Amino acid sequence: MRIISGTYKGRRINAPKKLPVRPTTDMAKEALFNILNNLYYFDDISVLDLFAGTGNISYEFASRGTNNITSVDADYDCIKFINKTAHDFEMPINTIKSDVFKYLESAQNKNTIIFADPPYNFSLDLFSKIPELVFNNQLLEDSGLLIIEHSKHTNLSEFPNFSYSKSYGGNVFSFFEAP
Repeated sequence: MRIISGTYKGRRINAPKKLPVRPTTDMAKEALFNILNNLYYFDDISVLDLFAGTGNISYEFASRGTNNITSVDADYDCIKFINKTAHDFEMPINTIKSDVFKYLESAQNKNTIIFADPPYNFSLDLFSKIPELVFNNQLLEDSGLLIIEHSKHTNLSEFPNFSYSKSYGGNVFSFFEAP
């Protein structure tokens, strides 16, 4: 995986093969950040990266100037890898080892962008818990977005607060906005 833009543009990050992850492809990540680049100044936002895995999305935000990034993952080795990479690159990423759903139930901080990249084999019930917890607990700022990455075989358009989706190959980003 590589960082697409910003301070660390072009830098490759090689995650250990043993991590239980499926990083967002460079093509999909570039398309996502093209959308976000037209909506936000990255140095003015706060980001919550759920199911952070390798930290791929967090690194991209940090490279573009975001200083308030929290990465949440339940896997100890993923958190350890994100911490090491963030330290090596001097990136302002705060990590939390936690089940994402438990984290969302008790979270207090509002964020501009909440990005969730859960396992593609999640049931619709599990997918639906993400926007439900985010919106019920008011975890988004007024101009904020919840973005859920999922496979093209999953349709999240019936969930409350769904706004639109964009497809890139087998990846889909579904965008949700506060009412």
